Amino acid sequence: MNIVKQDIWQYLKTDKKPIVLYGMGNGADKIIKALERVSVKPSGVFATDGFVRDKRFHGMSLTTYSALKERFGDMTVLLCFGSSRPEVLENIKRISAEQELLVPDVPVYGDGLFDSEYAAAHTEELLWVYSRLADEKSRETLENTVNFKLSGKPEYLYRCEVSHDEPFQSFLMLCDDESYLDLGAYNGDTVLEFIQKTGKYKSITAVEPDNRSFKKLTANTGGLENLTLINACVGEAGGTAGFSSRKGRGSGIGIGEDCKMISVDSLNGGFSFIKADVEGSETAMLKGAESTILRCRTKMQIACYHRTGDLTDIPRAVCKISRRQLITDCNPRFRMKTGIVFLRGNYGRFRELCV
Repeated sequence: MNIVKQDIWQYLKTDKKPIVLYGMGNGADKIIKALERVSVKPSGVFATDGFVRDKRFHGMSLTTYSALKERFGDMTVLLCFGSSRPEVLENIKRISAEQELLVPDVPVYGDGLFDSEYAAAHTEELLWVYSRLADEKSRETLENTVNFKLSGKPEYLYRCEVSHDEPFQSFLMLCDDESYLDLGAYNGDTVLEFIQKTGKYKSITAVEPDNRSFKKLTANTGGLENLTLINACVGEAGGTAGFSSRKGRGSGIGIGEDCKMISVDSLNGGFSFIKADVEGSETAMLKGAESTILRCRTKMQIACYHRTGDLTDIPRAVCKISRRQLITDCNPRFRMKTGIVFLRGNYGRFRELCV
């Protein structure tokens, strides 16, 4: 696996151009904190034109890209947010054609950066995941993902792009008799996507802790048959947890209002397919799903981008579960798709874990 030598923070420390932030919020807060570690101070902050208000952010006046371009000319732009809105994506492409645009990787939860120091300290674990990948495309994707996290260069991420349908067509192989568990169901979008892919299903259980999102989930899935909705967090065991509900990055288990906590095993379901995007609680979820996974040989789709260590910690957590089963060929193999882990079970054996 060929890994870039210089990380984004080392590069920015020597960059002579003005460094400006595109966007505010939790992501920008963490990026500024990381810049302080290398004694770099941003020269400005801007937002998409329609979002510019009379605001200040870390002592800087919020302005427009055109205003900063007129002021600085050539500059380095740090993208501080994620978006799927077409007009925002077009604006990002336009800016990247005119300026050097980088995307710093900062964890949604937890501390620590995926920098050169981290990569060197975790080389063995990264190579272990690389060695478990089932095909060349997966190995290329892992390599590009690691290089994107290190360098912040979006071209590495673009190399990983596949169609949204590709995982469903190539290795999830959903059928019309699935028992689907959606953890982090949000407003029901992934429930409806699942139905679109399968047409028919045996049952759906959707879990969402955020009260506002749960109301939308309830409204958007009204009328569906064999559907169970649960307003709760998911973790290693049942009980109560603090849940912080915020727009964008940062919603999740921590300091906040009391929220009911469940484990997958406590549901006693025969789930054939689990999707989990649980805001940094993915490894805890796996610990609380061990019996279900071993009993049902569950296909799984798991987010692995919330914490710095997710790329290695989540595959290792699944392998730890597999080793508890006394089957000689219980030998998970991996594939790679940016930001998501997939596990396919078949005929009582683990077949593929796909990141």
